[in-house]
Amino acid sequence: MSAKGRQFPSEITQSQDERTGAKIWQVTNHPSINHHLYFLTCSFTPDEKAIVFSGFRSGTPNFYKADFPEGSITQLTDAPGVNSFSGCLSPDGLILFFTQEDRIMALDMQTLSERIVAEFPGAGLGEVDCSHDGKWLVTAARFVNENAIAIAATDGSSNSILYRQKHTIVHPQFHPSDADWIEYAQDPAPRMHVIRRDGSQKRCLHQHENAEYVVHETWLGTTGDIVYTYWPYSVRRVAMPSGKIETIAEFNAWHISPSRDGKQILCDTNHPDIGLQLLDTETGHRATICFPSSSNAGSQWTQTRYAEKADFEAAARAAASDVDTESSWMEMKTDTVYGPQWTHPHPSFSPTNRYAAFTSDRTGHSQVYVVELPLEPSWIV
Repeated sequence: MSAKGRQFPSEITQSQDERTGAKIWQVTNHPSINHHLYFLTCSFTPDEKAIVFSGFRSGTPNFYKADFPEGSITQLTDAPGVNSFSGCLSPDGLILFFTQEDRIMALDMQTLSERIVAEFPGAGLGEVDCSHDGKWLVTAARFVNENAIAIAATDGSSNSILYRQKHTIVHPQFHPSDADWIEYAQDPAPRMHVIRRDGSQKRCLHQHENAEYVVHETWLGTTGDIVYTYWPYSVRRVAMPSGKIETIAEFNAWHISPSRDGKQILCDTNHPDIGLQLLDTETGHRATICFPSSSNAGSQWTQTRYAEKADFEAAARAAASDVDTESSWMEMKTDTVYGPQWTHPHPSFSPTNRYAAFTSDRTGHSQVYVVELPLEPSWIV
């Protein structure tokens, strides 16, 4: 019998950060892995009355909805092969898109009915991103001998492979206000690329080698520019379409998530962990929001370069797994080179920028948290 629609009592508790005084809600409290959606997408429903998250409380990942700031938890899916970081809400919040093995799925948030949007036989699919107009979806596809960008119409009327290459492709994202442009990352370097939805005008934004550790690139909201982390040194901005690069701020920003207008960026930090930071993109000033105290796992984050084959081989041997199949972080069952990802805070804004969602395993299990953002931040100049 399906567990879809199963109700769990509220697990929410409220507290204050001991050092900043910020109001924090712990949304989940279950002895299993729980994490919010990937930091490149919003975990809140548009009305900010619920937060969507992934949980392993049944032993395998499925999606759940927790009413906020109080209320019960509803199980949304009950299926094998769900990619726990793949979820993305439609702009109106009525549909949850996600990937399940080689399929893009759509779940009606009210009826919990599901439909197949697109199938890409033989592929393993990454997270889904939805265009601002709600008409298109994009995801990374991993085949046996190649990698690809796959697109599909949200109504299921069409789908195609937009682009193929040998190197790994991750995190394709639509421009926040132009459904014709997609930004994506490549591994190994050079990392940052853009391509049009029709497959034309593919462009590398920055030529660099593996020693220049470029990560977590994303659109700077509706400005149309790109921001990224030059790990562990700074947050940088790529002006579009010129490609000119400038430094916004110099500190160890890690995962970065811009506000929709591009005026602010939320980020976590590591080595050292100085807490969640709110960054003003015009001045470079920042404010400390709270301290997630997560374990921030991943051996490569102590380095200043990308992981190479030898790094994955060493991690695979340490995990007593198959070295031949552990050549990429996307393939590792529990990645200890760049993750596990659920040990990273991955902060992201709510629709109105009133709150931020993040994940922390400070209790011994990864749980979902929400922090209230200050109306008047205490900027560090």
